[in-house]
Amino acid sequence: MPKVLVPTVCPYCAAGCGFFIAVEKERATGIEYMPAHPASEGALCSKGNAALEVLYHEDRLIHPLKRKGDSWTRISWEEALDLVARGIHGAMKERGPDVVGFLSSSKCTNEENYLIQKLARSLGSANIDNCARLCHAPSVVGLNRTLGAAGMTNPIADLANSKCIFVIGSNLAENHPVISRWIHKAKDAGAVVIVADPRLTHTSWMADVLLQLKPGTDVALLNGMAHVIIKEGLQDDLYISKCTSGYEALAEDLKDYTPEKVSEITGVPAGEIIRAARSFAISPASAVVYSMGITQHTTGTDNVQAVANLALICGHVGRPGTGVLPLRGQNNVQGACDMGALAEFYPGYRRADDPETIRFFSRAWNSTGLPAGRGLTATEMICAAASGEVKAMYIVGEDPANSDPSSNFTRDALENLDFLVVQDIFMTATAQLADVVLPAAAWAEKEGTYTSTERRVQWSHKAIEPPGDARSDLDIVCNLAQRLGLDFSYAGAADVLAEINSLVPAYGGITRERLGDFGLVWPCPTAEHPGTPILHSQGFKLKDGRASLGPVKYRPAAEDASWEYPLVLTTGRVTVHHNAGSMTRRSPSLIEREPDLFVEINMADAAKLRIADGDEVTITTPRGETTANARLTDSVKRGVVFMPFHFPGTNILTADVTDPEARIPEFKVSACRIARRN
Repeated sequence: MPKVLVPTVCPYCAAGCGFFIAVEKERATGIEYMPAHPASEGALCSKGNAALEVLYHEDRLIHPLKRKGDSWTRISWEEALDLVARGIHGAMKERGPDVVGFLSSSKCTNEENYLIQKLARSLGSANIDNCARLCHAPSVVGLNRTLGAAGMTNPIADLANSKCIFVIGSNLAENHPVISRWIHKAKDAGAVVIVADPRLTHTSWMADVLLQLKPGTDVALLNGMAHVIIKEGLQDDLYISKCTSGYEALAEDLKDYTPEKVSEITGVPAGEIIRAARSFAISPASAVVYSMGITQHTTGTDNVQAVANLALICGHVGRPGTGVLPLRGQNNVQGACDMGALAEFYPGYRRADDPETIRFFSRAWNSTGLPAGRGLTATEMICAAASGEVKAMYIVGEDPANSDPSSNFTRDALENLDFLVVQDIFMTATAQLADVVLPAAAWAEKEGTYTSTERRVQWSHKAIEPPGDARSDLDIVCNLAQRLGLDFSYAGAADVLAEINSLVPAYGGITRERLGDFGLVWPCPTAEHPGTPILHSQGFKLKDGRASLGPVKYRPAAEDASWEYPLVLTTGRVTVHHNAGSMTRRSPSLIEREPDLFVEINMADAAKLRIADGDEVTITTPRGETTANARLTDSVKRGVVFMPFHFPGTNILTADVTDPEARIPEFKVSACRIARRN
């Protein structure tokens, strides 16, 4: 049988890189590159190159399982789905739909996310969310408020047209390396690169201006730069008057953020703040690139608004080489949000508290009793499980027992549930706590669309069959819905996409027939529309077509160093791992390169603590303690330590306080102490 090349989309970050899976004798045998792909141009990072390693891993879930004491019993799909339906129905019958929570997955297709949120709401539960709550919920809230659209404003490749690129809270050289290639192209053409980060990372190596700020002080830094721009008259007055509202109040508020005052807060020299502000403002085309170093804070929404303020006062929105570019971490976190897998939004970002939203979807779904108002977010569901307010949860493709903050609390909360269902490709830490485990197909074993960080919707083809009895999430959800009394009679992903086309305006013209090799970029409202690579060139979907500027006050992080906990812990990613590590820690070529949890410690701090490089140390916060190997470095300032969150242990330490609007937890600032283990 000849080799067949099947086009697919990388299952890791949201760059949306395309490649071909080589299939021989019904097995995925290799990867071939896709040089014509508009975002990746044939490039793949280390994770993408190793993507096939997880498909045939011995840990794959291949049969439905039910708990029997401390062990598991293999069961049929019929029994498994009946158990799940009885468990959900039983919880709702006793106490109503509000006692059931649903976690959708940013690893699932758009069609699967759409059906999961439709299932939850058709049953009457408003408690539907996805892991965007832990990464980019502030982008949804902040960008909708300031720009009127919760998406990256410009394409990835457009970074090559920028004359100044400001990277803040993102180590994209390691975490989105394919995207960093476009910044290198811009730099080779003469662009100025500004990097703001608490650590000296691989990304900082490309910086012309480096701003090594104290964790949690991003709003102060951004306001300080905006202060300099306005004081020196570098703002774009014509753009401000024509395209924005609220400038006067913002300008008045920014008067307090002098470079000297901001330097005291952030630790960044005043001269460097001024230099960065001038470089960003005078450039004919500047772009701001950010990631979870901006969003994963109790001030995450404020951070995003401050980013947007900076771009808007300089007129750096709506043109080639400009824009606000949030880099998403999961391959379909943008799509999961677009599909309405969020507590506060139905599909297409229709507000859940708007009566017209309920009327619209009641008609569209021929459903009565759809829940109005915001449901519980992912983090709130865990708290409600701990208190007994949520009795049952259905978790698809997420591992909150590892990825949530204060994870000991999360595990206790999940164990407190009366009924837990987990649907995944591996027996994760969360699945180990479940009553029923459903084996799902991986990305290469099903078809559907994914929406990348640049809003590019691409069709991913099925290359191989899933192992054992595993099924696609779409098939599982449809079969479960039928048992729960709902009519989810879809022929497949294309059938679901057609329904999305009719209900989500931005996806109106993104039909299966039009997607072709490299997809379309939303908004694409009609079958004749070519897609919209650059947003806001014709104004904003807000009042009077204007973007909304507004003051953002600097607020310190919820925790800071103290006598008992003298260090500040910040967390992030490393090159070869991804999120909670459920896939990459099972990838032999990746785990070999980074096998163990480590903590980076400034050499001066280590000397004071009598810690040598490679020592096993204990890291303690008010939530608990964990062990890791010490790495002595100058990449973090004195008083700051860094740990990757891909390994069990890190999120035992992180704080469970949240942003008051986006409800995202504070992953980036936790007070800690470190001691060498004897």
